[in-house]
Amino acid sequence: QVQLVESGGGLVQPEGSLRLSCAASGTMFRLNSMGWYRQAPGNQRELVAKFTSGGTTSYSDSVKGRFTISMDNAKNTVYLRMNNLKPEDTAVYYCYLDRWGWARVWGQGTQVTVSS
Repeated sequence: QVQLVESGGGLVQPEGSLRLSCAASGTMFRLNSMGWYRQAPGNQRELVAKFTSGGTTSYSDSVKGRFTISMDNAKNTVYLRMNNLKPEDTAVYYCYLDRWGWARVWGQGTQVTVSS
């Protein structure tokens, strides 16, 4: 059973930066995609960024140009670099992993708060 452990959240001022990490324990065999969702209070969970097994990346319009997703295959870790953070980026960020033939796995979530 693959488990995801997230780190890197915290409190940051507007226009600041953070890097989230999500390390997967266990096999990444039959990887489909891996990435990040976020959920703010009262809102639905939304896809922020994802990295596919084909090497492509995609982003929500709200973070395009500010966030960058990357993957270190040797470490089974995906990163989310977040620059020029805005108060509306405040949310709990969840890492996920999709593999062909297996149910989606979620991380425990990490809080990101953007405030002066």
